[in-house]
Amino acid sequence: MKARLDAIDWKILRELQEDGRMTNVELARRVGISAPPCLRRVRALEEAGIIRGYRTLLDEKQLGFDVTAFAMVGLHSQTESDLQAFEQATAKWPLVREAHMLSGEVDFLLKCVAPDLQTFQNFIIRDLTATPNVDSVRTALTIRRTKDEPQVPVD
Repeated sequence: MKARLDAIDWKILRELQEDGRMTNVELARRVGISAPPCLRRVRALEEAGIIRGYRTLLDEKQLGFDVTAFAMVGLHSQTESDLQAFEQATAKWPLVREAHMLSGEVDFLLKCVAPDLQTFQNFIIRDLTATPNVDSVRTALTIRRTKDEPQVPVD
């Protein structure tokens, strides 16, 4: 079921996506309510799972992760237990930053970051293709990022 949000809730979400570090007092000022009800609303949004957490976005290139690549994985079997086993494997791989189960010809799409091409290749050969139930792996290296909008469009 989709959440039922009023205009103030939407304003809170929009403001927090832009700056999750602002104080509750500043947030309340921006959305036009006093601080105590603002805090209650934020906590309610957190408890409902609408606000999943707060994080800092880092520039991977400046931290030495020069390779961003996608791995398209096909599995031999798509039984629920096999899908869950693969999901558990992806959770253990630090290079995998996002994993999406897909419909169609590819079962999973993995977004990976690595310090260099050799590290990425080693991951593909030693970890990913060696994982039980993996049938095929196709990779694509990114040339450049042309859009990066991690927020949900709540306008």
